[in-house]
This record gives sequence, C-alpha cells and structure tokens, in this order.
Amino acid sequence: MTTLADMNIRPSPDPEMAAIADYLCDCEITSEEAYETARHCLMDSLGCAMLALRFPECTKLLGPHVPGSTVPLGVRVPGTGFELDPVKAAFDIGVLIRWLDFNDTWLAAEWGHPSDNLGGILAVADFICRRRVAEGKAPLVMRDVLTAMIKAYEIQGVMALENGFNRVGLDHVVLVKLASAAVATRMLGGGREEIINAVSQVWVDGQSLRTYRHAPNTGSRKSWAAGDAASRGVRLALLTMAGESGYPGALTAGTWGFYDVSFRGERFRFQRPYGSHVMENILFKIAFPAEFHAQTAVECAIKLHGQVRGRLDDIERVVITTQESAVRIISKSGPLYNPADRDHCIQYMVAIGLIFGELTADHYAAAVAADPRIDRLRERMEVMEDPRYSKEYLHPDKRSIANAVEIFFKDGGSTGKVEVEFPLGHRRRRAEGLPLLLQKCESNLAGRLPAGQVEKIMALCLDRQRLESMTVEAFMGLFVG
Repeated sequence: MTTLADMNIRPSPDPEMAAIADYLCDCEITSEEAYETARHCLMDSLGCAMLALRFPECTKLLGPHVPGSTVPLGVRVPGTGFELDPVKAAFDIGVLIRWLDFNDTWLAAEWGHPSDNLGGILAVADFICRRRVAEGKAPLVMRDVLTAMIKAYEIQGVMALENGFNRVGLDHVVLVKLASAAVATRMLGGGREEIINAVSQVWVDGQSLRTYRHAPNTGSRKSWAAGDAASRGVRLALLTMAGESGYPGALTAGTWGFYDVSFRGERFRFQRPYGSHVMENILFKIAFPAEFHAQTAVECAIKLHGQVRGRLDDIERVVITTQESAVRIISKSGPLYNPADRDHCIQYMVAIGLIFGELTADHYAAAVAADPRIDRLRERMEVMEDPRYSKEYLHPDKRSIANAVEIFFKDGGSTGKVEVEFPLGHRRRRAEGLPLLLQKCESNLAGRLPAGQVEKIMALCLDRQRLESMTVEAFMGLFVG
C-alpha cells in the first residue's frame, strides 16, 4: 500500500528560501543611511584585513592551494600579491577580515559578523569585473559591491534575530555561507530559481559545530571559519550557475530536512521582512579587538584603570555584571591556551583593561598572558547576569550590550559600579564613534601600505560618489601589496 510519505512529488520551494530569492531579485535599496554605513563597513573591514597581515598565524593560511600556481585575471587578495580563483580568494579575504575579531558585529539570538560576507562579495566582484573588462563589456562598479553588502548583511542579520543556531550547537558561520551563496549567485547573474537552488545547497551542506569557540576546545579555527563559510558559499553559487539543481524541501523535508536533522524540529522565526535594517544598525568594533559581548566591560575596566593601577594587590574581588549571552559564551576560568581562548574570555579582557588601561591585539599574545597579575585578577572575579541587561540586549528598540564592573578592596572600600550600556560602535553613538572609526582604518592601512597609497584610499573612500562609480577592478588594485 502506498502511503503519503512514499509519494515522489516534488514540493514547492520552502517559503523561507523563496523569501531570500524574492528579496535579492525584487527589492531596491533606497536607504541613504544604509549606503553611508556600508561605505564605512567596507573601509573598516579592509583596515582589519591589513592589520591581520602582521600575524604569521594568519598569513600562513593565504595563497594558492598549490604554491606558485597562478590564475589568469585572478582575484586580488588585498595587501598581498596573490591572484587566486574566486573560491580560494573568498577564503583568504574572509580570513584577513575576521582574524583579529575586530570587524563589525550583529548581536541577536544568533550573533555574528556580517562583514565576513565581504570575502565572498569582493572575490566574486573582482572575478566578474576583470573578465568583463577583458571582454570589452561594462564593468562592475563599487556601488554594486555596496548594494551586495547591504543585502548580505540583511539576510544574515534578519535570520539571526530570532533563530539561535548556537543553542543547537551550530556555529553562526552557517549564516555567512547562506548570505554569501545567495548574494554571489545573484551577482553571477542568477535569477529567482538559481538563488533558491543555491540556498537549498547551503541547508543540505552540513554545518560547522561551535566546538572551536568554547572551552575547553577554543582554537584558531574560529578565526578562519567565516572565510571558510564565505568560500563555500561562492563554491555553491558557482556550482548552481553551472546548472546544478536544488532541493526545494531542504528545510522542511520530514526526517531528512534541516529542521528535523539539525534544528530540533523547529522552524525559523522572523521578526521583520528583509530590507536594510541590519546595515543601518550594525555595530562597529572601534576601541579594541574584543568579542562584542565584552566591549562595554572593557570600556568599564579602562575607566577604572586610574583608580586601581596602583592598588592591584589590594583588590579583594572584581564583580562583572553582564548579559546572559556573555555568561554563556565568554565567561571562563582555568588556563587559557591560545590567543583565541583569551579573546573569548571576559575575565581576561577586563583584567587587561584594569592593568594596562588599553586592549590591543598584542595583549592576547603568550608573552603578555604570562604576566602573573592577569591570572591573579581573574581568580578574584565574579561574573553575574543582570536580567535587565539580557532583556534589553534583545529589545528591538534598544539592542544594548550592557556591562558593569565594580572593584572591592580588602580594606572594605570600593570603586563604585561603572556601567556602560551601549558600546562605542553602537548606532546610538555614531556621532562619537565615526571619527574614531576613520582613524582606526587609516592606522590599520598605514601598517601595511605606503603613505601615498593610504592617502589615496582614504580620500577615495571619503568621497562616496567617486567611490561608488569606481570599477571594482580599479578599487581592488589600490590594495595590491
């Protein structure tokens, strides 16, 4: 007897996948704020990439799979001389942007870094543009890149608002793969059907576990996982555009679909339709390279530095009040084995701020971590959740990332509680933060590129009209190391 489960009738595409395709094909971005913010995100991300080139642990991952091989009209990797195929280039650019945990951030039920998608976007854009120019066709311009950024940010960020992949053990880079695959397919000329096919491939692909982000297994994969996801998104887009079919029930298929296999049978929930909300509200990391849930905690610690730097041995306890997400993912005791372990430990980051009055990428190195004052302070720390902080962290009109720090001394005195609710990179602090963001970008570029080249890039990026009209090929050429 034939049952309904045995009927081999191809379903209509899952509506969650169709909505992404409709957005990419039909939605025109009209928000000036989104384009302005995208320009700053582009500058910041490429600055982060230049800074990452200082670290051999990062640069050892770059370059062609076969040393010495070249790709005619290949994709340029900023700050290097590499010209690669678009899949490996997406990996390399994504790794550079993400390596130091200094690029922009989105916090929701699922946190993540939408600028991770720039690895795929810039790789595909340069790939398309160089070939078009060689064939005498109209090139892509940087306005196209900014539009792709806005849409990739939106796909990743709206998906993240209500859907906690971390709660089922999956890493947030699944959303980088999703957004990169969808946007890359559109950039390559795909229509609604092709975008749905590529997105379906993402959901049947299998997803990264969060193992490498959490004690006791924290490791450097968290610094290249997003580049890996972006490159996989590009690969799936290329396969789709070569004619590979999709799987319309990839999410909802009984037993075999993503919901049943990987999401505990739940369906995705959505707070808002796709538009330009995420880009307009993106969070910048301006002051220090720290996991974003701890940004305001470090700001508190630095404010307290002057009161405690001469009294470190007199400290009895340090109370850190934070949100539930920070308690769950970056509060840890015991040994910290590597820089990736340290930059995901709120106690370590607060200790650095209290001791040194600053936090830079170099403070995660083993030489600094060997300072005995750090672990002595960590041993005296208490981390607790404030329910109000947790509630307002998720509130759509606030999106605060609050922390407070208070120091208690052995003589019974205290510093009083220092609280910061909105980090410097928050939309509510844009006027304060943007000048510092530009300084950050210029400083990061200057660490890798000649002064004249840095001046040229900064002048271009500060002139939005000129930037948007520049060809992608010419723009990428400005960053050749």
